[in-house]
Amino acid sequence: MASSSIRRLSHHPCRLRFTHFFSSSSSPRRVVVTGMGMVSPLGRGVETTWKRLIGGECGIRALSPDDLRMNSFDEETKLYTFDQLSSKVAAFVPCGSKTDEFDEGFWLNSKEHRSTAKFIGYALCAAEEALRDAEWFPTEQEEKEKTGVSVGGGIGSISDVVDAAQLICEKRLRRLSPYFIPRILVNMASGHVSMKYGFQGPNHAAVTACATGAHSIGDAARMIQFGDADVMVAGGTESSIDALSIAGFCRLRALTTKYNSSPQEASRPFDCDRDGFVIGEGSGILVLEEFEHAKRRGAKIYAELCGYGMSGDAHHITQPSEDGKGAILAMTRALKQSGLRPSQVDYINAHATSTPLGDAVEAKAILTLFSEHATSGTLAFSSTKGATGHLLGAAGAVEAIFSILALHYGVAPPTLNVKKPDPLFDGAFMPLTASREMPIKTSMSNSFGFGGTNASLLFTSV
Repeated sequence: MASSSIRRLSHHPCRLRFTHFFSSSSSPRRVVVTGMGMVSPLGRGVETTWKRLIGGECGIRALSPDDLRMNSFDEETKLYTFDQLSSKVAAFVPCGSKTDEFDEGFWLNSKEHRSTAKFIGYALCAAEEALRDAEWFPTEQEEKEKTGVSVGGGIGSISDVVDAAQLICEKRLRRLSPYFIPRILVNMASGHVSMKYGFQGPNHAAVTACATGAHSIGDAARMIQFGDADVMVAGGTESSIDALSIAGFCRLRALTTKYNSSPQEASRPFDCDRDGFVIGEGSGILVLEEFEHAKRRGAKIYAELCGYGMSGDAHHITQPSEDGKGAILAMTRALKQSGLRPSQVDYINAHATSTPLGDAVEAKAILTLFSEHATSGTLAFSSTKGATGHLLGAAGAVEAIFSILALHYGVAPPTLNVKKPDPLFDGAFMPLTASREMPIKTSMSNSFGFGGTNASLLFTSV
């Protein structure tokens, strides 16, 4: 990293945050991003996914009976179940042996990975890429003890639960795998990453529905700031495209049902014809590092994580408050922590999932908080879920990476399928519908989840 960049970072407004947590003789520990890894519906790998995202490609396809992950059920039951589902589109991670595909044979089916469910395999794959990117494979015991893992998930392996329930119905419990419990526990993604690399720092897993990825990253940053670790492998993972998960979201009327015959048009954040989200899967992993530690070892630095805001709606189990107060609080707290003003944010990766209420509430919240900055056309925002669907517990981490890449490349990604923008948009206040090259020094990533839990991450260039 150029010395001029280091000098600029040392004088950044983010330098002022968290001073009240430390004694007057110490400086706040700053957190930077030194590695990124990803498995997404657009492909395996950060570079592949970003190129396809910026190019306007979509990772959503039609669902088939074979996709329902009902391994212990006969074909008649699979077909019956498939017919009962009102939503028949999904955003799958492409699997295969090509370099841009997730290799199930390597990550899931080998003898070494018998206790590894798919959501864990995704996390292991993304973590490997992130660590290679960061060039961080410590061998010294002290370094391993100061490296931790914070990888959460929203649901875990529901398909394993369904198959186990079938064994009960068939009175064949003796056939239950001894790995059943380790395969379904959400924290096992963190556990497997920690064990694979010998990381003995904090071993943590947030479970906060669709805000999981963002909370896992924000929590990891605080562990570094408080001195619990110097390096954290942090993010989210999910693989819940299965019969029971889809049926449950269908019963909630949360999934899209209007676009079964045109899957790539199904996820349409901020569009008038949106009718629900597209269920997706994948994993996003960051290597977060204390700034001085990164500088000493000459690590490349993508961005600084200088703001992490959290809030609760205290309103409804699945619906946000129509005034957007929860979202406003999360974004406001991230800004306050960073020492930045709303007018200094250049790009927002919105949570907007393509649901009628959720998208509108978030847009109102952005308009309320950023006011003239939003209506002047200088604030760019988009929802990348038009391309990836909604990755549930992995969404916040994958979208945090998109926000960092927007900074790194100076390109704001598009929102797909905005054919008729919601009437609340007017003039310059409009989501991006095509990639835009622009100076981006500060980006924000929003994530909101069932139970009214909200998180905002704020990144700055270095």
